[in-house]
Amino acid sequence: MRKKKRMILPAILMLGLLTACGQAKEAASTAHAGHGAAATAAPASAQPDGGHGGHSGHEAVPQTPAAAALQAAFTFAAGAPKAGAPAELTVRITDQAGKPVQDFQVNHEKLLHLIVVSHDLTSFEHLHPAYKGDGLFTVPVTFPAGGTYKLFADFIPNGGSSTTLSQQVKVEGVETGHTPLTADSKLVKEVSGKEISLAASGLKVNQETTLTFTIRDAKTKQDITNLQPYLGAVGHVVIISADSEQYLHVHPLDESAKGPEAKFATMFPKAGIYRIWGQFQHNGEVVTVPFTVDVK
Repeated sequence: MRKKKRMILPAILMLGLLTACGQAKEAASTAHAGHGAAATAAPASAQPDGGHGGHSGHEAVPQTPAAAALQAAFTFAAGAPKAGAPAELTVRITDQAGKPVQDFQVNHEKLLHLIVVSHDLTSFEHLHPAYKGDGLFTVPVTFPAGGTYKLFADFIPNGGSSTTLSQQVKVEGVETGHTPLTADSKLVKEVSGKEISLAASGLKVNQETTLTFTIRDAKTKQDITNLQPYLGAVGHVVIISADSEQYLHVHPLDESAKGPEAKFATMFPKAGIYRIWGQFQHNGEVVTVPFTVDVK
């Protein structure tokens, strides 16, 4: 009888160890699976921007499966838009089954940010459509010239992650030139009486880059230190590749900064030419400044 008890006791101990080991493995596996679930890739129609996650805006944080399944339809009430004529644009956000997405999170003071760029990236607009319910947003748009434009709808569905859906549209009318983009030889521009310079800590693929904008008075060269919040932050930056396939919406490292510097951190996914638009507000005016860089 004593021999049986001696045999049973080690067996119980061994069973307990195996059970604990199995539970530890299961917990580790679950934790890893949870991390991997957030890394689900988005389909071609949805560009992976990720969330605002602190300083670097959208990039580098992949979408959840729910966000990846969303779709956007861009339509004009009067048919194909014409250059120089106001057109009513409707953006309809639906899930994979075609059902409208009902709820959206406020993202830097707006439910949806609409970026409109021409094929050569010389024309840029940052609009905020009004939400009508049932996944429908509307906004008036006036295209400056004919040709191909790309529309980017940037939003966060309630309970989801930051999502960007895009579509090309053809605008009737005389087109602008097709001059290829080239990198600026000097990253200093004068816009609306302000001298704005851009410094990049590095323009390498898949390496974090800090973009530093310095804003001064164009005449006096004095630093501007009283920038006003624009959409809840010192500024916003949108970056689009020359082929319009890569889109980054970046937010500042310090949203409460007042100038003269505004710093943004981002990461370029591919080599090539990119157009960078910085947007800042001063004395009630939103100033948009474009720069073109070459990422190696």
